[in-house]
Amino acid sequence: MKPIVIYSDKILKSLSWFMPIGGISLFPFIILKEKYQTQSKFWIKRNAETVNHETIHFQQALELGVILFYILYVVEWFVKLFVYGKYAYINISFEREAYANDSNLEYLNTRKRYSWVKLIF
Repeated sequence: MKPIVIYSDKILKSLSWFMPIGGISLFPFIILKEKYQTQSKFWIKRNAETVNHETIHFQQALELGVILFYILYVVEWFVKLFVYGKYAYINISFEREAYANDSNLEYLNTRKRYSWVKLIF
């Protein structure tokens, strides 16, 4: 199963409550800024990496079940908020896995299930 990619600044703007969002995975969709469709070399590469990052989240949601994934995501963010403060988001295990591998476009072909677990602590 693959995600459905949508390019919409309007949707992202409506979801940007705490910080600007360049892309988000809301199962079964990946929503990206419209500028990622630009045909310059920079944006083609950035688009591929962002789609890869969000597809890693899509796979995490598939292996956990969508609702459990989002519950664990929020719970982990909340717990890490007390440890990392404003850096809680980038220390969520799901984000750590995605950021560590978003530029490796072959990662999803070799990714082991539940790879995010070892990144919790």
